[in-house]
Amino acid sequence: MSDPTQWQAPSGAGWAPPSAPAGWAPPQEPSLPPRPGPAGSGWTPPPKPGLIPLRPLDFGTLLGASFQVLRRNPKPMFGFTVLLTGLTTLIGLAVTGTVAFFAIGRIDAATAEDVDLVTAGSIGSIIVAALVPMVLSMLAFAVLQGIVTLEVARGSLGERNRLPQLWRLAKGRVGALIGWSALVLAVGVLGLVAVAGVIALGAALGGAVGAAVGIAIAVVLGLGMVVLAAWLGTKLSFVPSALVLERRTLREALHRSWSLTAGAFWRILGIQLLVSFIVQTAVSIVTTPLSFIVGMASALIAPNGELGPGAAIAIGAYVLTIVLTIIASSVGYVMQCSVVALLYLDRRMRTEGLDLVLQRTVDARAAGREAEDPFMPEVRRS
Repeated sequence: MSDPTQWQAPSGAGWAPPSAPAGWAPPQEPSLPPRPGPAGSGWTPPPKPGLIPLRPLDFGTLLGASFQVLRRNPKPMFGFTVLLTGLTTLIGLAVTGTVAFFAIGRIDAATAEDVDLVTAGSIGSIIVAALVPMVLSMLAFAVLQGIVTLEVARGSLGERNRLPQLWRLAKGRVGALIGWSALVLAVGVLGLVAVAGVIALGAALGGAVGAAVGIAIAVVLGLGMVVLAAWLGTKLSFVPSALVLERRTLREALHRSWSLTAGAFWRILGIQLLVSFIVQTAVSIVTTPLSFIVGMASALIAPNGELGPGAAIAIGAYVLTIVLTIIASSVGYVMQCSVVALLYLDRRMRTEGLDLVLQRTVDARAAGREAEDPFMPEVRRS
């Protein structure tokens, strides 16, 4: 007996399975979007027309691109930086050395009654002269930051600009950069004056005990100023980029930097501190051993400071130390400026879709069409 639960087709000729109704089709499985994968699977990586891929940047890309700035366009970057750093270093050494030479001469020529007063004045003049290299370095660093920012931004589009071209792009912005640097310097000087004033006030009111209390307060105040400087320095680190690339006023650039760093404070601070540590460590590895050797050699060759072949060798070694320091510092300056510019581009990509604007600009140029400046805000483009 057959199983009634199993159906069998009827035997015999002339039988065929029932046909489907007209217009009916079997259901189709839903199609899925292409998944990221190798070439040929429907996914392509973001374009990289120049220095960086046109997408938000991770830490490895940021660090690698900061190294590539020098290698990709060495003449305007390395040459200009070495020239600028060398000039400021030589001018600072000349001013400080000249003032120190005359100040020591005044002390030696002073009478016994006036020696204390002359010594105090001479020390004060040397301290003031020592500020000259710091001021020159800050002004030079401001100009350098503008040039490097332009190189990084234009390099992201695949451009390789020479120094005259970069200088033309920076036309009208150098004064704003120097003004920003002067403002930072003025705030720093006011902070140092405030710390010194606390110590002096304590000494004037309470003698030795008051001076000790004043020093303790000054130390706490100084630590607080360091924290404040780190916070403000991070929040306002994009001011030079906004001044140069977006051609904003100083007030607008301050607000712009403040808004771009919102929500990414610790990332920006951490990357800048890490890069600064790497740069300073590399510069120290290059310069510290040589400085130690030069100092020891000078003491052995000319222990009494007498002139002669040994002194000439010591002077030559000292000059070599200065040259190597300038070269190492120049590389470090370019890296630090590059990282700030790259972080600025990264923040605009993440918050404003700058990567899409840059891709459209690259496509338009490849098609032979004229494109607007992609780094200017949309409301300010001409």
